[in-house]
Amino acid sequence: MIASLMPNYNRIDISFSHGEGVWLVADDGRRFLDFGAGIATSALGHGHAGLTRAIAEQAARVIHVSNLYRVPQAERLAARLVDASFGDSVFFCNSGAEANEALVKAFRKTMADAGKPERYRVICADGAFHGRTLAMISATGNAKYLAGFGPAVDGFDHVPFNNLNALRDAITPATAGILVEPIQGEGGVRPAQIEYLRGLRAAADEFGLLLGFDEVQCGMGRTGRLFAHEWAGVAPDALSTAKGIGGGFPLGALIANETVARALVPGSHGTTFGGNPLACAAGNAVLDVVLAPGFLDDVTRRGARFRSGLEALAHRHPDVFSAVRGQGLMQGLVCAVPNTEVQSACLAEGLLSVAAGDNVLRLVPPLIVTESEIDAALERLDGAARRCKPGLYADAAK
Repeated sequence: MIASLMPNYNRIDISFSHGEGVWLVADDGRRFLDFGAGIATSALGHGHAGLTRAIAEQAARVIHVSNLYRVPQAERLAARLVDASFGDSVFFCNSGAEANEALVKAFRKTMADAGKPERYRVICADGAFHGRTLAMISATGNAKYLAGFGPAVDGFDHVPFNNLNALRDAITPATAGILVEPIQGEGGVRPAQIEYLRGLRAAADEFGLLLGFDEVQCGMGRTGRLFAHEWAGVAPDALSTAKGIGGGFPLGALIANETVARALVPGSHGTTFGGNPLACAAGNAVLDVVLAPGFLDDVTRRGARFRSGLEALAHRHPDVFSAVRGQGLMQGLVCAVPNTEVQSACLAEGLLSVAAGDNVLRLVPPLIVTESEIDAALERLDGAARRCKPGLYADAAK
């Protein structure tokens, strides 16, 4: 007999009663260091006073009114994001997939408005992950995600990641734009090279294309800048973000320059819940922290400490970890044994992590993680590695 919850997740048999900062407490009282953060979503950790207060106070006033009316909380959040980024205008939605859907629609509409409706195709990278809608699994291009859902949605071409020659060769008269993650998260914490990001901007300018960055996972301060592409000193035409933007409350955003934003006229795109007062109260509370003076510098510093510790860990346990990659507080351990085995060993050590593609263990703690908590996580990772030593894991796990 099927469970009342549909069986589309392989859930770990553990549930949590509450959280405190970087810690989650299970129903049975066990405490876990949360270095998964709800898949890079709980940017301010658990029970953050400012975030929970903002949500509670807004919920007591008005939760939802729809976009038939002005939403001052959304207007304020949009203005703050524009002031802090390349963008000129913001569309709010509920998730990263929706933000990417809006981005692709805006790219197509921008070209159509310019008298070039034949330019509708978007070039994406192998190893990408852009969401689970029919269009976004097609943009992702992973055969596993496409299996069983019929023909892929037309309009997406795929090229090797970090390969500018392949990207330029894929440009045709039907190409509207490019959509790339500055750091591929689900694909295995694979950073784009700085020169690659700069080359994408140059190619887009040369061929009259629109450039989009998917910063659903790597944005909102995770790398030590508000958005990861800023490290390359380039600006896209549009950017999708979600996850950490609401600190755990569902919220996504398309940030665009004026050229792209003007394409989304009334009636062209919409959302019932997106940008409602409660979601945007959460978003503003997150920005209160992330944009505070010195906060992103602290993320950079703590990220460097974490990276150094992970590299030392990989050096000590080369039979378990073969490499480290990532940036800031978005790090991945390339595993020499199955990453699910390492994830289970971490759980036994009281550390939560997330498996990713390319046999990578993803480590994305809340941005408020302290140095002592990073050191504690490294100790637990060392214990997990010892559990995974060939021939010893079964005994250690008992």
